[in-house]
Amino acid sequence: MGILERFSLTGHVALVTGGAGSRFGNSLTVALAEAGATTYIGDIANDAAEKLAERLRGEGYNVTALQFDQGDETSILALRDEVLKRSGRCDILVNGAVLRTMKDCYHSAASTFELSMKVNATGLFVITRAFGDEMAKRGTGSIINIGSIHGLIAPDPSIYRGTDMSGWMPDYFFHKGAMINFTRFIGSFYGRQGVRCNCICPGGYFSGQPEPFVRQYSERTFLGRMANDTDLMGIVVFLASDASAYLSGAIIPVDGGYVAK
Repeated sequence: MGILERFSLTGHVALVTGGAGSRFGNSLTVALAEAGATTYIGDIANDAAEKLAERLRGEGYNVTALQFDQGDETSILALRDEVLKRSGRCDILVNGAVLRTMKDCYHSAASTFELSMKVNATGLFVITRAFGDEMAKRGTGSIINIGSIHGLIAPDPSIYRGTDMSGWMPDYFFHKGAMINFTRFIGSFYGRQGVRCNCICPGGYFSGQPEPFVRQYSERTFLGRMANDTDLMGIVVFLASDASAYLSGAIIPVDGGYVAK
């Protein structure tokens, strides 16, 4: 097999949770589909997921939208069963779903933190176990967690100067930090059964934020800019494919150099 063939996902089955997301989610779905995978979008926002799936099917890719709720174990198991019924297996799980509940930041109600953990911590564990166990039965698979640089570093108040934005989201820092060591745990737990687990930690995504924030954030990076629609596409295909067959337990910042500066 030539090196470029190792990056191909033809014949593989992938599930992207949160795969209709307007930030990185939809680009991850597009990347896996373009690389040849039969791709499922698992998302609570079924209209958006179906719209994306329909567009990609029109371009010749095999993409299906399946609605599920990561805060509900029954829904997670039903999603697993539906993917297995349709395709017989799942080779790639991309854990991209995230629920942002703490609208009043650090002073949000405690119940919003609890809801965040139900989806972003407990839900992450349940869906990883559900699909990881199936991969282990077949002796192969790649689990890719979509973390954040905020799982690696503390918030920097200086990048918000001159805006009404805030980075004081305790739940997000809590569960993205936990995701990093959970990645290592899962890589260790399933490693001898041929299943790999790695974590991508993206930096900030440009989505029309105020100019002072964009400027101040960009100055923190080596590359002088925020992330765009295509910046995670290559790394997710690499981690999903045989090109990364000896990589597991890795935590990979994709942030233009933000955390290294």
